[in-house]
Formats: sequence, structure tokens, C-alpha cells
Amino acid sequence: MQALWMLLGAAFFATMGVCVKFGSEHFNSAELVFYRGVVGVVFLAIIAKQQKVSLRTQYTSMHVWRSTIGVLSLSAWFYAIAKLPLATAMTLNYMSSVWIAAFLVGGALINWKPQEDKSPWSQGPLALSVIAGFAGVVMMLRPTVEQNQIFAGLIGLMSGFAAAFAYMQVMALGRIGEPETRTVFYFAIGTTLAGLVGMGFAGVSEWHWQHAVWLLPVGVFASLGQLCMTRAYSKGATLVVANLQYSGIVFAALYSLLLFGDDIPLIGWAGMALIVVSGMAATLLRARAAPNAPAEEH
Repeated sequence: MQALWMLLGAAFFATMGVCVKFGSEHFNSAELVFYRGVVGVVFLAIIAKQQKVSLRTQYTSMHVWRSTIGVLSLSAWFYAIAKLPLATAMTLNYMSSVWIAAFLVGGALINWKPQEDKSPWSQGPLALSVIAGFAGVVMMLRPTVEQNQIFAGLIGLMSGFAAAFAYMQVMALGRIGEPETRTVFYFAIGTTLAGLVGMGFAGVSEWHWQHAVWLLPVGVFASLGQLCMTRAYSKGATLVVANLQYSGIVFAALYSLLLFGDDIPLIGWAGMALIVVSGMAATLLRARAAPNAPAEEH
């Protein structure tokens, strides 16, 4: 049943991406971020009330930092979805696992001391997964260079980088006992405020109900995705469940082909596959090192 919840969560996030892509034809990224936050605040407040989870927190500064870095990741991701094929934007965002592995490898090498028994090359398998992941990125970004989309590709890569930091902050909040619902609620508040600020600079688009129909499902599908992934991990993070999150890339690829007719060259598909494999390998190796690590969040 946990696997089914993870598959549902991945499908919801990919479907959110579809709504973002359609909505981006009529609204700028700041507006999409704002409406995603507003819907999320209402949705999660209702869930918190049903679960009888208090929304008061003693760790305001930690939530502020988590929301700040999370909003940066989300804004970059929405921009990438608007400019790139959906499957490409989704895959670049899922690079967060590879980025975290890169942080672990870098930290191990920096902190290694000659007198220690552990070899600096003990992180070799994890380092190889990182190298494979970035090789996949190069393969995926090559078509964007040819189509003058390199800037959007780099923004998409940055969304995965920022997501890695957000994930580590979620881990820190989990260790001190903050409920997932509360963490996601404050992230939704941060998303709303950031969207408002962004709209002050980017402006507000002309409102038409036939266009605005895409705004509500952005927040709903994002919230449903987070709740499904939380349920998937509620009885412990198994490797099967952790790796099934990458099914979101498969769903996004199907949407890219069926709904948008995206033309992704073979080298792009190969890079996508390499990133998925490296991300799964990094998840496996990290789980061996820290078997009780909490779920990643998107």
C-alpha cells in the first residue's frame, strides 16, 4: 500500500506540472507561485484541523529558512516547466538526490584526516553516482543549447540544487519533532508571500476565468502529492518506496509526449534515464549509511 501512495504522489506532482505549463501561457511564474501557496494554505489548514495538529511552532527561524530555500526551488522549477519540455524540467528538479550525494561526498573528503582508519575513497560508489548524474545533466542540456534554452535549463538545474537544501532543512525539522503537516503549511505561507513580492515586480496578468481554471489545480495537486508521499513514508522509508518517487519522471514524460508533443532527442532521453538511475543509486547508498533518513519533499 505504501508503494501505491508513492505512485499516486508522483502522479499528482507530474499533473501539477501539466497545470503549471498550461497556466504559464497566461500567468507569470510569480502568479503561479502565489496561487499555489494560497490554495496550499487553505488545503493544509483544513487537513491540520482534521488531524488535530496545532499550527503553532517554536521553531520560526527554521521554518523561515526552509520556506525561503523551498520557494527559490519552486520558483525556479515553475520557470523551467514554462520554458522546457515537462519531462526535462521534472528530471532536473529530481536531481536533488544527486546534489545531496555530492554534498555528502564533498563533506567526507573535506573532513577526512590521514590518521583515520576510513579511506577517503570509501565514498567511491556514491561519488560515481554523482558523476553519472551530472553526465546525464550534460546530455539533457545539450538539446537545450541547440534550441537556445540553456538559461531555462540552468534554472531547472538550480531548482534541484535548492531542493536539496530544502530537503536537508526538512530533515532537521523532522529530527526536532515538527509534524509534516505543520512544515508544509508554513512552506505554503512562505510561497504565498514570495508570490506576492514577485507579482510586485513582474506585474499581474489580465484575468480571464477560462485561463484561471488552471490555478486551483496547481495548489490542489501539489498538496495532494505532498500528502500522498507523507502517507507513503508513514510506516518507514523503504527503498522501494523511496525509488518509486522517480516514477514522476515517467508520468511527466508521458504527458510531454501525449499532451504537448515535445520533441526530445534520443540523447535527452538517455540523459534522463541516466539521472534516474544515478538518483536511485544515490538513494540506495544513502539509505545504507542512514537507514532512518526521512522522505524527500517536492
